[in-house]
Amino acid sequence: MKLVGALVGRFRVFAGLTQRELAERVSLHEETIASLEQGRRPLKPDLARALDRILDTKGALETAVDNMPEIDLIPAWAEQYMDIEAEAIALSWFENQVLPGLLQTESYARAVFRTRIPPFSEEEIDAQVAARLERQEILRRKAPPNLSFILSEAILRDRLGGVAVYREALRNLRTCVDLPGVTIQIMPLGRETHAGLTGQFILLETPDHQHLAYTETQRGSQLISDPDEVSILAQKYAMLRTQALNPEDTKGLLDRLLGDQ
Repeated sequence: MKLVGALVGRFRVFAGLTQRELAERVSLHEETIASLEQGRRPLKPDLARALDRILDTKGALETAVDNMPEIDLIPAWAEQYMDIEAEAIALSWFENQVLPGLLQTESYARAVFRTRIPPFSEEEIDAQVAARLERQEILRRKAPPNLSFILSEAILRDRLGGVAVYREALRNLRTCVDLPGVTIQIMPLGRETHAGLTGQFILLETPDHQHLAYTETQRGSQLISDPDEVSILAQKYAMLRTQALNPEDTKGLLDRLLGDQ
């Protein structure tokens, strides 16, 4: 990814373009081009072809992407989702194991990536953390999306990364509760019914009002566009919202947890 990114940067300079000018040519954000050139974001085949055409590189970037080692293709699993997430007007996120990436602090994200098996190198952890924090710009957009999160209380009870990381993560979560357009609900422990036992998922609405869903497994991910399948997950989310604590009670739980530190 770093090699391909360096090539993009070199070809762009040879073409006499700034990152912003190139971004405008391919209808992307300037930050996206910067991430590509720094090797923090994988170059997808369709964008590689577009860049080859704009930069007159005679298929060099497309060839590089087609011959990427499998280990470097793994981060591309979620790339399509992240592109949609960045532009979404609404996201509904159920998580039962770890804080959603949009709500993680830097130290919490670092703790998450340190638990990976097989382990990342320190350089890889730095790159993954930087990419995760970059995604959080969605929270600071001039017109932020509507964001709904339902989180298992078990996430709040874990001490991932240690006590200091845990305390910082709780304080950040309590701050996020009051952000415009953000709703956070906690699914309490000890329930007798639960609509989300099959695992985490995310619902998204695009600017053109297309409804999509996204799920992750141990070794892959799936972006779901079939209306029937999306509807099933939307029904699950609606039931989860009735089973979780309401936003006010969620604030109360967070305040109690912070008071117990």
